[in-house]
Amino acid sequence: MTATIIDGKAFALGLRERVAGEVARFTAAIGRKPGLAVVLVGDDPASAVYVRSKHKATVAAGMESFEHRLPADTSQDVLLALVDRLNADASVDGILVQLPLPPQIDERAVITRIDPDKDVDGFHPVNAGRLASGLAGFVPCTPLGCLMLLKDQRADLAGLDAVVVGRSNIVGKPMAALLLKESCTVTIAHSKTHDLSSVVRRADIVVAAVGRPQMIKGDWIKPGALVIDVGINRTEDGLVGDVDFDSAASVAGAITPVPGGVGPMTIACLMHNTLVSAARAEGFALDEDAL
Repeated sequence: MTATIIDGKAFALGLRERVAGEVARFTAAIGRKPGLAVVLVGDDPASAVYVRSKHKATVAAGMESFEHRLPADTSQDVLLALVDRLNADASVDGILVQLPLPPQIDERAVITRIDPDKDVDGFHPVNAGRLASGLAGFVPCTPLGCLMLLKDQRADLAGLDAVVVGRSNIVGKPMAALLLKESCTVTIAHSKTHDLSSVVRRADIVVAAVGRPQMIKGDWIKPGALVIDVGINRTEDGLVGDVDFDSAASVAGAITPVPGGVGPMTIACLMHNTLVSAARAEGFALDEDAL
């Protein structure tokens, strides 16, 4: 048996095209473009690459891109004051402060200062609470992208046994909440889980987000399972995921590669969340079928 390779790059491209179509409709009706503000503090090379790619994607979708680049020695008060201005700016629908931040700044203080209705990253505790309690809010972009890929493979996930390996606030916990909302039976596993391989082996859906290269082996995978690999680990052999792809692909029903699986979905879902934020702010009805 050979797994279907889930082409996240192609799916993300399609999503970005659909978002651009809805952005054009929004702009024609409302008279302004949705706007995304991205704040970069310091000159971390990886962060700078992410910010450039977000800017390109925002412009390509027909949205306004507002970039704010601050020096590495920026104080927390100065950054919070900028967040306050962006919260009050009606042309800004989404605010994203690129992490990590320099050591003199408390990340939690910054994240919680962002208006939850502009928190398109979905990191604000209010949005975490909305997700946990089934209310409309913003979901972190990576787990949202994972769910889209899963539902593209199997529209109805109800009743399936899902194991999420990893318990971060950015991926693991929101991923589990999303799967629970789809009526899956959900287990969150992690580094302290006893007999992790046995826990994973019973799953119809495996989402690996643990940050350890190729930790999950093919003999951990239930035949026919859907495997979503969130891991991006740099090794001497190049980028690899948290799943041992070659052995898992011989057992799974479908699997995401690394790179080219979940990665492209993150920015596509950021565009999606920014459009949704603009539509909510203006009372504009999006074509849900298009998204």
